Amino acid sequence: MSDLCKQRLQEERKNWRKDHPYGFLCKPTKTTDGTLNLMKWEATIPGKTGTPWEGVVRFTPALFHPNVYPDGKICLSIIGYAWKPAITVKEILLGVQELLDTPNLASPANGPAYQLKRKSPVQYEKRIREIAKANAPNDQD
Repeated sequence: MSDLCKQRLQEERKNWRKDHPYGFLCKPTKTTDGTLNLMKWEATIPGKTGTPWEGVVRFTPALFHPNVYPDGKICLSIIGYAWKPAITVKEILLGVQELLDTPNLASPANGPAYQLKRKSPVQYEKRIREIAKANAPNDQD
């Protein structure tokens, strides 16, 4: 990792620790020797209140969503082709939260989720609520 990259990610971590949206958690993972791996982060993103995603959702394993590939990668422009160095970790996580409840059906990454959302929104929402409930922390069950 370049020095510039390392500095930027350390700054992102510092900024996140000072100011982040309520309910969100985000931190670099640790390597086998206990040092921080600034290139791989873990995050908890709360579903918005009043949506099928209400509560906390994990992406490991991959979840059932039109814009989440079977391997768990997220199809979201700001972490793909539209990424710019000025985009912050906070902006990315807020973008993922928004994508959860407002899938981009013009760019499906998961065929079965896309088909269910398109053909039967009520059944899709029911399935999402089941997934969100199954992935909620124990204190919210």
